[in-house]
Amino acid sequence: MSESRDVRVRFAPSPTGPLHIGGVRTALYNYLYAKKHNGTMILRIEDTDQTRFVPGAEDYIKNSLEWLGMEIHEGPKEGGPYAPYRQSERKGMYAEYAYKLIESGYAYYAFDTPDELSEMRKRLEAGKMQAAYNSSSRTSMKNSLTLSEDEVQSRLDNGDPYVVRIKLPRKEDVRFHDEIRGWVVVNTSQMDDKVILKGDGMPTYHLANVVDDYVMKISHVIRGEEWLPSAPLHVLLYRYLGWENLMPKFAHLPLLLKPEGNGKLSKRDGDRLGFPVFPLEWTDPKTGDISSGYRESGYSAKAVLNMLALLGWHPSDNQEIFSMDELVESFTLEKVSKSGAKFDLDKAHWFNHHYLMNQPLEELLPAAKKVAEELNLKCKDQYLMSVVSLMREKVTFLKDTLRQGKYFFEDPTEYDEKVVRKKWKPETNMHLEAIALAFENLDLFDANQLEATLQHYGELQETKIGQLMQPLRVAVSGAPMGPPFYNMLALIGKETVVRRLRTACKNIVANG
Repeated sequence: MSESRDVRVRFAPSPTGPLHIGGVRTALYNYLYAKKHNGTMILRIEDTDQTRFVPGAEDYIKNSLEWLGMEIHEGPKEGGPYAPYRQSERKGMYAEYAYKLIESGYAYYAFDTPDELSEMRKRLEAGKMQAAYNSSSRTSMKNSLTLSEDEVQSRLDNGDPYVVRIKLPRKEDVRFHDEIRGWVVVNTSQMDDKVILKGDGMPTYHLANVVDDYVMKISHVIRGEEWLPSAPLHVLLYRYLGWENLMPKFAHLPLLLKPEGNGKLSKRDGDRLGFPVFPLEWTDPKTGDISSGYRESGYSAKAVLNMLALLGWHPSDNQEIFSMDELVESFTLEKVSKSGAKFDLDKAHWFNHHYLMNQPLEELLPAAKKVAEELNLKCKDQYLMSVVSLMREKVTFLKDTLRQGKYFFEDPTEYDEKVVRKKWKPETNMHLEAIALAFENLDLFDANQLEATLQHYGELQETKIGQLMQPLRVAVSGAPMGPPFYNMLALIGKETVVRRLRTACKNIVANG
């Protein structure tokens, strides 16, 4: 392939359900590579397996990429010079390539029934042989390699069911270079004669994938490691179709692994450990079951992108926080790891907290108003943003600034039992009553004045203010911890703070 060839990459998911976060990472790496090289990002829906098609899955894929800010240049919605971009709508074009392979001796018709295939596998397994339809077993099966030309033609004329299989050589090394893994060599003795055209006229993934990549002039195939075993077959299809000189470069990405133990990250891991494995919430159209999504769980799109980028790719300078432009500038396939990347929930939380802390408050306002509405909290925008600003240092998600900070909007209905039991002394209520009076007489109710007032009170009473801080906090908020104490009091306001202190004195009885 010429180095001057335009960069054209594709993300080619199947609409069989919600898009796994590993698929999102594949889309992201394709997108970053295309943007860096002023290339084209294509979305192609690979729906050749109609039995697994799930309504709504294609829209889910598009919405997920849109939420994360990945621009699609060509696709089912956007159109483009190689439309249509759904394989089911390209059905008519694939058969001609399968028949071309038959004519050139690289593929054949196979008329075997399901029972005959099952019997063949049982026979091979009993003989301790590889249970596969390959260069050895095909000689005893019903196909156009073993049947006479007349019988083959007769079967075709009669409309007998058949599939088209690729004809692999008995023993031949297939070599190709992977941009991440280096040279890969597989012998055809370890492969089987895969079906490339099904009985319903639909191609299998293997044929459709290669034909579409060729027709759409894909320059780089950047996909998950699970497709690495299929790559030698795809290389042979390029060769047999006469396209080897135009074959794209391959890059097989490492798997996303579960946080604990071994194996690929699954929905079960997310359910068990309490994190999403899908970008958006998904409702199964058959069962109605709901799977959580990163967006609905409160994650920032920027945090999810940043987290995914670093799951398998290692920047040269160990930088951790990237804007999309910085990711585009820094990303290279050479820095993608060969080994799987373990999902780290703590790191996901760390990324989200970083973006929550650094995002301008005005950008957070629409989402904060939505959460306030859900919690039935009523206030002006300025006050809402002040609460978010004060609370966000202590939480991971925006929604928790208001859920944990409900006391900014309404009086507490209960008080932390542990603090009451351990910190509430017989004299505590007397101190709180006196402090309430001191606060009530303040002209300026800000953090500095509040701190100075408490310090002065402690000196007059010869009391350590530190011993009163938790009772004061619990009296005002009901909670044992929270944002900086004096800032919290100042924001809640004099009238409310004084009232809550006096209410707490009436409701809380000291132990002993």
